Parts: sequence; structure tokens; C-alpha cells
Amino acid sequence: MSLLQVEDLAIHFGGVKAVDGVSFSVEQGEVFAIIGPNGAGKSTIFNLISRVYPPTRGTIRFDGRDITGLKAHDIAGLGIARTFQNIELFDHSTVLDNLLMGRHTHRGTNFVQDILFLPKVRQEEREHRRRVEQVIELLELEAYRKKMIAGLPYGVRKVVEIGRALAIGPKLILLDEPASGLSVEETRDVAFWIEDMRRDMGLTVLMVEHDMSLVNQVSDRVLAMANGQPLALGSPAEVQAHPDVQAAYLGTGAAA
Repeated sequence: MSLLQVEDLAIHFGGVKAVDGVSFSVEQGEVFAIIGPNGAGKSTIFNLISRVYPPTRGTIRFDGRDITGLKAHDIAGLGIARTFQNIELFDHSTVLDNLLMGRHTHRGTNFVQDILFLPKVRQEEREHRRRVEQVIELLELEAYRKKMIAGLPYGVRKVVEIGRALAIGPKLILLDEPASGLSVEETRDVAFWIEDMRRDMGLTVLMVEHDMSLVNQVSDRVLAMANGQPLALGSPAEVQAHPDVQAAYLGTGAAA
């Protein structure tokens, strides 16, 4: 059974069909990429999966469970984490504090226990810190642990957002344009980290990305979209060779 199944997914904003009839599945341990021109509906699919938007029609199943009707705040607890195109961090908190916020879904104590700082609270805090330190080591953020987000370069903040998603301890991570705005060297690091997520952490990765070098390097399968609809599904090479994909990116004359 696929870890994620999307069937006939659609969302319409008035007369605009942002996503219209998209179906695909993501297997356990797979790196699956969604590509397409701007306005293709790629990030909208992420917003539908993470329940930011309710779909007009269609079904989303995760780990055998229908999650189509769940609320957005329920999704992280199921094991789905995501990043955003526009970095969404707490600028006036440290890198460490931002990563620890990713552990909120694992909180098992109540207000009274927290106020009294009982042994259970201390035990949880140690475990949260241990998990976050693993992420810091993986993403090589040791030098930034106690630095404020507001003073960090864009590339580092991008990595911190990935780290916060990893701190949740997900089964599936949604990476929304992880290489956007990064240098060639930083993008190369992202490719290595995606491989580490799969190999060392056992994660499944669903990625929206424009950088085709990154897509080619890490993806098992690719879904190409345009105007809210699917164009082709297959290996990176198969999808890029598809005439409809070439026409969407380059124009019909260029494809010919």
C-alpha cells in the first residue's frame, strides 16, 4: 500500500481551476517530485495535503487513512511535515528554539506538570533536545545553534526551516522548493540531505522544485503539471522527454 494516495484532487477558486483532477501515489521511502511552470498548481497540492485548503473534490489518503476532512492542526501529529516557499520561522528566536518548536506535536504533559517542572517534563525536555541535536548535526547547524534567526543569511534560514520539519519526526516530509534562492553549493548540500533523509532517517520525500538538476539527482519519480492538470508521470528522464512537458516549458515550437 502506498504511503500517500491522491485521487482526482481538485480545488476551484471561483472560475479558476487551480488544481483539476490530479491523481498520484507516493511509495514508502520514495523521493517524488512535482514540477511545472509557475501557476501550475504545485504548491496548491501541498496546501491541500496539509489541509490549508479544503478540496473541491477528490480524496487524500495517508498511511491507509482518509485525511481529506481533517483539520490542518491534525496533520503534523499523523507524521506529515512541510516547509514553505516563503520561509516561516520565528525571527526573534534562536535556531535551537525554532527547531524545538517542531517538537510540539510530541508534548505529553499538561499545564500543571509544566509549571511544577515534574520529572516527566524534564524527561520529555531531554528527549526533545536529543532529537533536535540529531537534526542540528545532520544539517551541520552547530555554528548557528544559539544565533537569532533574524541575523542569519537566507540560505541558513532555509536549512533551519527544513530542520524544524525534520524535528517533528515525520514519516512524510513535503519540501516546497527547497533549492529556491540557494547557491549551487547550497543546492548540492540539499541533495545530500535528501538522500540522508531517505537512507538514514527512513523518510519519504514529496518535493516541489524548479531546479531540474536537483530533481534529476534525487528523484525516483516525477509528476509534471501545467494549468492545474497532470501532464506526465515517470522517471525524471521520461518526464523531461515527454512532448507535452517540453511544450509547457518551452513552447510548442521549441518542443517540435
